[in-house]
Amino acid sequence: MADYAVLIPLIFLILNFVAFIVYAADKWKAQRDAWRIPESTLLTVAAIAPWGSLAGMYYFRHKTKKPKFKLVWVFAVIHAAVAALLLVLI
Repeated sequence: MADYAVLIPLIFLILNFVAFIVYAADKWKAQRDAWRIPESTLLTVAAIAPWGSLAGMYYFRHKTKKPKFKLVWVFAVIHAAVAALLLVLI
């Protein structure tokens, strides 16, 4: 049980860091008119790691005006609710 107590938050942090980097890479590519990361991929990344995605969106001012990217906030609320539920159950 103690192994999971350290491993799960570590995986969560790594995934969110990767999401932040993915949004940074897409912004960098957008500024250079290079091949872009598809929006479906960005949203999938956001579903897995919404906090890093939100941080990347707002830090780099990327995709914040697009209506479909309001879903990232929904993903973040779902992740927070699941985390709270897991804390209560454990």
